Amino acid sequence: MPQSKSYPRVAITRTVRLPDPSRAALYRRAPELGPKILFFSGGTALRHLSETLIEYTSNSIHLITPFDSGGSSAVLRRAFAMPAVGDLRNRIMALADRSITGNPAVFELFAFRLPKDASQEELALRLSRLISGDDPLIRRVPDPLRKIIRTHLRFFEERRPASFDLRGASIGNCILTGGYFNYNRMLDPVIYLFMQLVEARGVVRPIVNADLHLACELADGRVLMGQHRMTGKEGAPIDSPIARLWLTADLEDPSPVTVRIRDKTDKLIRQADVICFPYGSFYSSLLANLLPQGVGDAIVAAGCPKIYIPNLGHDPEQCGLTVAGQTARLLAALETGCVRSCRREDLLRFVAVDSRGGRYDAPLDLTALRRLGVEVLDVPLARDDNPAQADSRKVAELLLSLA
Repeated sequence: MPQSKSYPRVAITRTVRLPDPSRAALYRRAPELGPKILFFSGGTALRHLSETLIEYTSNSIHLITPFDSGGSSAVLRRAFAMPAVGDLRNRIMALADRSITGNPAVFELFAFRLPKDASQEELALRLSRLISGDDPLIRRVPDPLRKIIRTHLRFFEERRPASFDLRGASIGNCILTGGYFNYNRMLDPVIYLFMQLVEARGVVRPIVNADLHLACELADGRVLMGQHRMTGKEGAPIDSPIARLWLTADLEDPSPVTVRIRDKTDKLIRQADVICFPYGSFYSSLLANLLPQGVGDAIVAAGCPKIYIPNLGHDPEQCGLTVAGQTARLLAALETGCVRSCRREDLLRFVAVDSRGGRYDAPLDLTALRRLGVEVLDVPLARDDNPAQADSRKVAELLLSLA
């Protein structure tokens, strides 16, 4: 049997413009050849960036947290003991090609929620009309996607407990849940199927395919169980900084559990052209993605630029953390996830800020940032009309310039 050839690998350095419009223009002409920019994220913070990025690359990678315990995800998770699918659904649709015939109807259907003020009987009837193909929302979806959606909704309905509360249910989440059961409680096949059907440009994966929850300890000693209690979206924001974050098996028992990323997730990280730790909920979206074993070691093994883009504006989870404080927490989380000691630059090389046009929760201290051993990129990031929000075009062109 012939042996496979082993080719030498070398590290090279180059000087780049930040941003580099010519590089962005090159990728825009051939997005199918675009770079594998990998994001650790969750929620909706990267929706606009994802929609912009598909103009430049069809190969971005999105590792999403499946630990959400609020909203309609909470109802699904209680009923079916499964990972959260809402953030996965959002990212799939953000990466979908809106120019494809039928996709606008799919967007409308996936975004539709059953009314909160209707009776359970009325809601069950509406769901049955979607399954039968009689509802106007499903009739607008072309075949074969319509048949696949109806089949997955039927799988959902067959497993729905009689006590399941349909008020406010996301139809997109119900479709993915039905697919989850159709594929023997595996998320990857149903994600892949729908990404192919809506021609989504990129890769979307849960960081782990496990039914787990987030827990945290605040600086004042209180323990909060569940992501929904950390974010400030469904209740009062936290009034004490988060001191520690971990995974649990359920919302009643704070005992920590461990889980390891799969080999294919490890491979995605190691083969990335750029790794981005993006803005969004700092603990429940970003640091939560780094909790599974194997993430830190895979990041170290990836021979590519690694960049952190902190939040512009307010994130309730940060509770007074400066950008330097966030970076220190990020580095600590990355180092904790490594089996062996490593160089900091192999975990995180760059931190991008916009000191001129951006608005941050706390004053920027670039000297304190540099003392952490990272290279500060002070570049335009904020929207011209809103300094508290990132401009997706500016962020995309920065990341493309690093690839």
